[in-house]
Amino acid sequence: MTAFTTEDRRHMARAIRLARLGWYTARPNPRVGCVIVRDGEVVGEGHHHRAGEPHAEINALADAGPRAQGATAYVSLEPCNHHGRTGPCSQALIKAGIHEVVYGMADPHGIAGGGIEALTGSGIIVRGPLMEAEAQALNPGFIRRCTSGLPRVTIKLAMSLDGRTAMASGESQWITGPEARRDVQRLRAASDAIVTGIGTVLRDDPRLSVRAHELELANGEEIASHPPMRVILDSRLQTPSHANVLKGPGKVVVATREIDSEKAALLSAMDAEVLLLPDGKQRLDLRALLDELAQRGCNDVLVEAGAELCGAFVAAGLVDQLVVYMAPKLMGSNARPLLTLPLEAMGESLPLTITDIRAVGSDWRITAKPGEK
Repeated sequence: MTAFTTEDRRHMARAIRLARLGWYTARPNPRVGCVIVRDGEVVGEGHHHRAGEPHAEINALADAGPRAQGATAYVSLEPCNHHGRTGPCSQALIKAGIHEVVYGMADPHGIAGGGIEALTGSGIIVRGPLMEAEAQALNPGFIRRCTSGLPRVTIKLAMSLDGRTAMASGESQWITGPEARRDVQRLRAASDAIVTGIGTVLRDDPRLSVRAHELELANGEEIASHPPMRVILDSRLQTPSHANVLKGPGKVVVATREIDSEKAALLSAMDAEVLLLPDGKQRLDLRALLDELAQRGCNDVLVEAGAELCGAFVAAGLVDQLVVYMAPKLMGSNARPLLTLPLEAMGESLPLTITDIRAVGSDWRITAKPGEK
């Protein structure tokens, strides 16, 4: 078993902190940080900022310059070994004369992987994994897609203390306070796609946008300029051409079960793509949707929809986590429930594991993962 020193851990922790600087901008690429150390001194560092731009190792090597010769590179993710929009980082490290590479986690990507073998084959000492759990926490969606072929699915819900999401009339704005709504903006900004249903579009006319001023981040304008894809599940193409979700920057996809050429032309005129999906049980095939989004490079998918569609995702076993914002108010027994999930007996109940709970303004945010029955 590889032994790591306190200095090794300190430099890897710095690489992981650097990787987090690309939390909202690196997608759909993984978030990666790199620190280059020579004779105990940090001589270069960098992170992956945006897809299509240099990777973390390239930025760190540029920062280090000739001082990279004979140095140790600490990288949160195994250096890639393929030619994409940028060249392989493994070859750049070899060319720069790096003596040793310490990595946080192995690359789960079948095509990009192989960096360790390339480095060791060139005589570079490779050690790792180091702080693997922390490194994995940087890219849960990327890991999920690479290992399962499906994106990581998060359902976002807002409810009252008595578990209600809307009044019987459908009125639902605003259950939670401004701090929770800002938190949702950041949740959206970290996602590759936002999925909603036609019912939500017709009832609430949401924008599902990322708004720079609500993010309250220094690079909010940059983040908002690269919004996630918006996906509407609309089996009969009922999305009106004036819907707010069709407006603003970013790609919009309307998924349907059959193409009505006239309706599709109206949506295409609004720059929306009409996507044909197979039927599932009483609705569009949700797994087929996720397969399609994974093929498009989506790592993290956020579902912001009504009780019926959210319940369908849960019932299909396609949800990786739920993020529930709970407001300190009671909406009463006539209000609508959190999920449409028609269970009859206690034995049918679905267990959850709460992984985080914290105050967000006057509300509470509960993060939970579905467990096994």
